[in-house]
Amino acid sequence: QKDLQAYLGAPVFRAERILRGVGVVTGLAWTAMGGATLPIEAAVVHQQNRGFKLTGKLGEVMKESAEIAYSFAAGHAQQFGGDAAFFDQRFIHLHVPEGATPKDGPSAGVTMTTALVSLMLDKRIKRPLAMTGELTLTGQVLPVGGIREKVIAARRSKIMEVILPAANRRDYDELPDHIRKGMTAHFAENYQDVFDVVFG
Repeated sequence: QKDLQAYLGAPVFRAERILRGVGVVTGLAWTAMGGATLPIEAAVVHQQNRGFKLTGKLGEVMKESAEIAYSFAAGHAQQFGGDAAFFDQRFIHLHVPEGATPKDGPSAGVTMTTALVSLMLDKRIKRPLAMTGELTLTGQVLPVGGIREKVIAARRSKIMEVILPAANRRDYDELPDHIRKGMTAHFAENYQDVFDVVFG
């Protein structure tokens, strides 16, 4: 057993460390190697003026998702129990760790929004929970690809509760029983559905 790595090379998948805390949310991503968990962090840099910074070697589509997430969270702060002036008075930094790995696609929109809402409310997610979904400016949750790989990635990280777009329900229902066994899946049509599951 100790010679396996010498013969087969390094493991394809390694244990992914799940980050936790206020402003930290676990997303699910599709990669060329399969699914992966994608932690997203939001933090206040200072309270001198309004601003938004984004880091983590992100592609253009993912940058647009982050801007939509910021606009949606700022525009609906009161709706979700926050201070309407929270984003007006703070410089926010949104970071997607593992900056050496290129990341792109719209499926982190829901996760980024949740990180910003968590920061605004000063509430951490206290249970293993992961999510995926594209978010529009009006708060609609749109379907994404790679549901099979993403659910497997959640299982691999011992996260047995996921939030998926409602339009992906059929993709989830068609997964083999052994992949769905023990999993709890919530299906969101809009961001209010996501908020209710995470913070409700």
